Amino acid sequence: MIFKQLFDTKSSTYTYLIASAKGREALIIDPVIENVDSYINLLNELELKLVKVIDTHIHADHVTGASKLKDISKCSTIMGDHSPANTVDIKVKDDEYIHMDSLKIRAMYTPGHTSDSYSFLMDNYLFSGDTLLINGTGRTDFQNGNAKDAYNSIFNKLLKLPDETLLYPAHDYKGEKVSTIGKEKKQNPRLQVNSIDEYVEIMNNLNLKKPAEIDYNIAKNIKLGA
Repeated sequence: MIFKQLFDTKSSTYTYLIASAKGREALIIDPVIENVDSYINLLNELELKLVKVIDTHIHADHVTGASKLKDISKCSTIMGDHSPANTVDIKVKDDEYIHMDSLKIRAMYTPGHTSDSYSFLMDNYLFSGDTLLINGTGRTDFQNGNAKDAYNSIFNKLLKLPDETLLYPAHDYKGEKVSTIGKEKKQNPRLQVNSIDEYVEIMNNLNLKKPAEIDYNIAKNIKLGA
């Protein structure tokens, strides 16, 4: 399997390129529009045909490269069925599978950071979007975010996965690249709570600044960056 973790320094976004082997079909998760040329160069280098692009949710801190990649490669765009983006080619439901060559990816509806947030599980690779981060969790104070939903998504879905499941989030701000479900259960400070109310109290009092270009980014991303 080919697995590439790519990083956008401006938005601290992780993008993932996956294929079963060189010369086969490929998919990209959470592309950033400014980096599309780099993705295309990498695809060409590995002789890959891009067939699917997945966005885990409507991002607020960068513009997706989904539409630009579709224009270049004729790939299909994919999001969860709660997405407000009407131009998405394929909207997957909770527990639906995405197939590509020998790879099978399970869609998991994990709202809370936003109301349209999905995570995607491929074997023991979990692409958690902004729902579960390394040593953190996604904020819940905009885009119909909800701390109770986030708690349920994390504690009743993602943390039920095997401890050895590899965690690959959509963002990291401290240079961390990968964790595991087991490690997050033990070490993630946001997860050391005894009740849903305790988690909600934490999330409702973070007082974080909103991304500088949030309104522009959301408006663009509802159109998949077009």
